[in-house]
Amino acid sequence: MRGWYALVWVVFGLCPGLVAVFGDTGTQRYGTVVVLGAMGVGYALVTLLPDHRAIRLTYLVLLVPALGAMAYLPGGGAALFVLTLPQFWFLAGTPWPAGCLSGAAATAVVVGAVTREAGAVSGNAMVAASAFVISVPFGLWWLRNERRTRTLGDELARAQQELAEAHRREGAVRERDRLSREIHDTLAQGFASIIALAEAARVAPDPERRMGYLASIETTARENLTEARVLVGSVPAAATGSLPQSLRHTLERFAEDTGVTVSADLAEVDPDPHLRGALLRCAQESLANVRKHASASTVTVVLTQRLDTVELEVTDDGRGFVVADARGFGINGMRQRLAELGGDLTVTSSVGDGTRVLAEIPISKGGHR
Repeated sequence: MRGWYALVWVVFGLCPGLVAVFGDTGTQRYGTVVVLGAMGVGYALVTLLPDHRAIRLTYLVLLVPALGAMAYLPGGGAALFVLTLPQFWFLAGTPWPAGCLSGAAATAVVVGAVTREAGAVSGNAMVAASAFVISVPFGLWWLRNERRTRTLGDELARAQQELAEAHRREGAVRERDRLSREIHDTLAQGFASIIALAEAARVAPDPERRMGYLASIETTARENLTEARVLVGSVPAAATGSLPQSLRHTLERFAEDTGVTVSADLAEVDPDPHLRGALLRCAQESLANVRKHASASTVTVVLTQRLDTVELEVTDDGRGFVVADARGFGINGMRQRLAELGGDLTVTSSVGDGTRVLAEIPISKGGHR
């Protein structure tokens, strides 16, 4: 809008005055050229430096005598004043200086026009006075809308900043939860295994058995180191083979470290890496709970594929627990991990009757290879 206004002001305000004195041989034409040129340069300056309020106000103050002079000089008149009036309102920015300066300019134009006509009230004087009276309510209305628009813009910017900050905090919380879950499902379980193996090695009477425990400790420590490097991003996550292969490796390590009898019925299911990782973590967490809490002698793991879901079931014959009283991070972590993929976790247990953990993930949610 202001760009279009500037074009209209130059074409229909300044240029007609210059054209009017183009063929004039009088000395006053030089005054017209100087005043109109100064007005053009001044407006260009305030347009290029919109944030300098002092320059804007100085320009508006100098407009008052300039418009008065143009009302007296050839090539000037009420048309230039009418086209210049909006500048007092949108450059001053507040009602009081805008009204005072535009009123002073109208007075200067009237004086210049009357002086030019040797004391007679000309049409230019009448038009200038009328234009000022009409401009005041329009100027006040425009300033009010401008202030409201600026306020809404500030509120919108503040709301966007608050929303961005909320998203940042939410992202940080999600990332912290993800890291907590990953650490719990990998490093924490590995360290728990190392502690259990170290305690067993310390009391083992058989040297060969003790060496087996130490070998398991070394293997678990190396796996933990790899997991730590993956978590901090120093090495990329490596492909771990198919889901059944990963589960068999996990079950063999579990049976070797704990002495618990493990039976497995693993269908050749190979979902995409996101589903495979989630199901493997659920198996590892379930086995870790068996190791820490169940005192079980037998664990059964079943991996099956339904029409549109993959199911992993881990059952033990341990001491069981009251599901409603469970407060551990592991079950909630498994449930959140599965929920992110559209899956669900069902835990069934009672005191003395063992525990059944069933993880279900729809293939349609995560894809299938």
